[in-house]
Amino acid sequence: MVKNRSSRRALSSLALVCWLLPRAGGEAQALRQSAGHAGITAADRVARGYDLILDTNFDELNKALPGICPPAPTVACRGLEALSLWWQIQLDLADRRLDARFLSTVNNAIAEAERFAAANPGRAEAWFYVGAAYGARSQFRVYRGDRLAAARDGKRIKTSLEKALAIDPAMHDAEFGIGMYRYYAGVAPAIFRFLRLFLLLPGGDRAGGLAQLERAARDGVLVRGEAQYQIHVLYLWYEQKSKEALAIIRSLQERYPHNLLFHHIEAEILDVYFHDHAASLRASEKLLSLARSRAVFRADVAEKLARRNIAKQSIALKK
Repeated sequence: MVKNRSSRRALSSLALVCWLLPRAGGEAQALRQSAGHAGITAADRVARGYDLILDTNFDELNKALPGICPPAPTVACRGLEALSLWWQIQLDLADRRLDARFLSTVNNAIAEAERFAAANPGRAEAWFYVGAAYGARSQFRVYRGDRLAAARDGKRIKTSLEKALAIDPAMHDAEFGIGMYRYYAGVAPAIFRFLRLFLLLPGGDRAGGLAQLERAARDGVLVRGEAQYQIHVLYLWYEQKSKEALAIIRSLQERYPHNLLFHHIEAEILDVYFHDHAASLRASEKLLSLARSRAVFRADVAEKLARRNIAKQSIALKK
């Protein structure tokens, strides 16, 4: 179950980053020479917005947005609004009630990002926000089966993040996407061999990609939580580091206690990778308690997942 749920998220991420190619040296140098602004404006405030989203504290995010933009550029808040809706959809992917609202919001975010980048071509954050906005829409399109449209968005992600890194090589938030491509291309090239040959994509680098991901998780300004989440998947699937993966999920729980997925994933890991039915049961009992007290967002989904695993582990303990 861990792998099935995580696989959709991880393969979706791979679909997004498989167009991220290395920067051409000449273009990178030209962009750095024209750069007039590095880093993320009002990074602490924008990062707080990202953290509220990962904590599924969407009401608090809406209250915080007027204090984020300004001083951050408007594009940052348009992106946060789109990302907020995308995370709400991810909590229950079978529920399509937010789809139309998300598409309208993310399309507005993309338009604002493109205007900002056109007016500020020498700012790395401008191109980062373009890539981030297209990234949210591309993930949605992958999940909804619109893969050709997702591929078109992917090409814009590639171009935008290349420019962001060319201007500011220390922008580890953009580096995160390239690390995802390099790692997955390195560990699973056969799955995407045809796609790589068709699009003339380079080969992967498992060790290098993982190093970039871990650097983004450590040094990224905005995407640390997401990078940690993706790393836990790699640790489980490919690196045989289940203890480290569990530690990451528990650290995400502490940092984002209202996100039901981080609590549910702990129960899944304890079941599938540790075969510890009693511990998995306790984790789901905790999630059920949080759901009953409305201490997690989408308590209805949390209760359903918790009850399902409680039943499963109770049966296993009786055998």
